[in-house]
Amino acid sequence: MYKIIPWSEDLELSEFYEGAAARGFENNASQHMLVDCFRKEAKWQTWILYYNNEAVGSVAAHTFDDVMGPNTFRVAARTCVFTDKLPLVSLRTRNQIVTHQHATGQFLIPACLEWLPEGARAFITSNENEAGTQRIVHRVFAPAMEKTGQMKRVKDVFYRGTDQTVWEIFPEQFFEELNRHPRW
Repeated sequence: MYKIIPWSEDLELSEFYEGAAARGFENNASQHMLVDCFRKEAKWQTWILYYNNEAVGSVAAHTFDDVMGPNTFRVAARTCVFTDKLPLVSLRTRNQIVTHQHATGQFLIPACLEWLPEGARAFITSNENEAGTQRIVHRVFAPAMEKTGQMKRVKDVFYRGTDQTVWEIFPEQFFEELNRHPRW
């Protein structure tokens, strides 16, 4: 049913890009915005989430040394999920967020965290922009994760042309909570 695979040139994603554009996910609506924007990073990866062989989500991770120092990575970048294409509604309650009963917690964030080099620190950014679901991440997701000790607000920065808040995500606590609840 679900599978998450690393992005590659040979993936046919035209329908995914069109779907992202139709849903207002501008950062996921083209290869240029989803993938090519990270090519100058020292290390990066984008993943595509499939449900029943249809691309329904994406996420990326990349080096973050320029903002947070050596051996740091920004994870959960370019996160999007076409929830209308999935059998379960996701990210609706704070409880679903912190217990990872949504596609982002089950597949997208784990792909990023498992990809990290040993000893690396991981960060998520959020902002007040209306594009995509960033405002929900900023106001609901990140604060809920912080209350459970899975994330911590670090600082505000001007990054990639936008005022953003940087949150550190703690992989050990994240996976402990993920494994405490049903896995899909």
